[in-house]
Amino acid sequence: MTAAREVDVLIVGAGPAGLAAAARLAAAGAGRVEVLDRERQAGGVPRHCAHGGYGTLLHPLTGPAYARLLVTAAGRAGATVRPGVTALDWAGPLSLRTVGPDGPETLTARAVVLATGAHERPRAARLVPGTRPAGVHTTGELQRAVHLHGQPVGTRAVVVGAEDVSYAAAATVRAAGATVVAMLTEHARPQTAAARAAASRLRHGVPLLTHTTVAELLGHGRLSGVRVRHRDGRTAVLPCDTVVFTGDFVPDHELARRADLSLDPGTRGPAVDGTLRTSRPGVFAAGSLLHPAESAATAARDGVHAAAAVLDHLTGADTRTGAGRPPAVPLTVAPPLRWIAPNRVTPADRLPYVLRTATELTRPVLHVTQNGRVLHRERLRTALPNRTLRLPADWTRRVDPDAGPVRVTLSPDR
Repeated sequence: MTAAREVDVLIVGAGPAGLAAAARLAAAGAGRVEVLDRERQAGGVPRHCAHGGYGTLLHPLTGPAYARLLVTAAGRAGATVRPGVTALDWAGPLSLRTVGPDGPETLTARAVVLATGAHERPRAARLVPGTRPAGVHTTGELQRAVHLHGQPVGTRAVVVGAEDVSYAAAATVRAAGATVVAMLTEHARPQTAAARAAASRLRHGVPLLTHTTVAELLGHGRLSGVRVRHRDGRTAVLPCDTVVFTGDFVPDHELARRADLSLDPGTRGPAVDGTLRTSRPGVFAAGSLLHPAESAATAARDGVHAAAAVLDHLTGADTRTGAGRPPAVPLTVAPPLRWIAPNRVTPADRLPYVLRTATELTRPVLHVTQNGRVLHRERLRTALPNRTLRLPADWTRRVDPDAGPVRVTLSPDR
């Protein structure tokens, strides 16, 4: 028999976004705030990222320490964090069917926050040909194996990608006692800080192959090498027993899709406005589900921002001003931009936007227009694939809710 309970706010996902939202909501007196996560431990991705870079400049933390801080903060504020519980499907507009150690349960809330995160595409989804040997990982699989379970990962590894997460994967390979024989990227240069790329090349002796892709995986039983293809068509075999595919994140949007929420075609996550409301009243979204995959700090900021909108929803503050909030206008991008989040806009929105580009540009100009009218224009220093671009929200007050979509474009320097 399925038990049924009611809570005030139900949060799905106990990563930085979900835990930050829970702490803020519980501290503000939102009532019973409950956080579910299918993993056995709460904290999200940071709990298996043993490297630093979390916290603040004054109080730097490793990923596990940052995860513990978030879990502790949510618990002290009064939220209930329940790891090992999976949200299976919707049982109503604001009800979810779940299953956990105590069996099946239906939870109904006054507001639901989806903070289910994102994951890297595995080898199969990337359509990489070859055999199916052991030794093929994504960054997340590698970090869980090394940092959570202490498992060996081989002796010689190739890392596919050259963005921030790729260099984190290389560090994990070294922490496991293996050698990174090469990193490779289809782009012209690494998509990380210059100092980080230089340290990898000079301090750790890792060659970076640019304009290079994986053409085939080799080996039976265990990986024996990868065949790579350079831009000029030449191929070569890199002997290795481990390959790590990094980046290429996609949102874990199954619950959003099953709720029939409007999805943004660029991010493939729920379409949200600047308050992180989705297309279903009472359902909000935050974190890497909306913009796969930004930093933990960005996800936590989303959680805090979503909490403010949830509080307005619970108290009715968002409907007490006559006609309520103005309708959200679609926010679209044009190539070479890939996506923008949030991707709906109202004149009252103040959350900064994050964007990604598919093409490297030097000193490009970012334009925001609506029906031919310029709302914002700024010049950027550079734009790199897999690196975050940020757009302030100080132009949103000039949006006309009746003038159609707002368009964001990125043009080369002229």
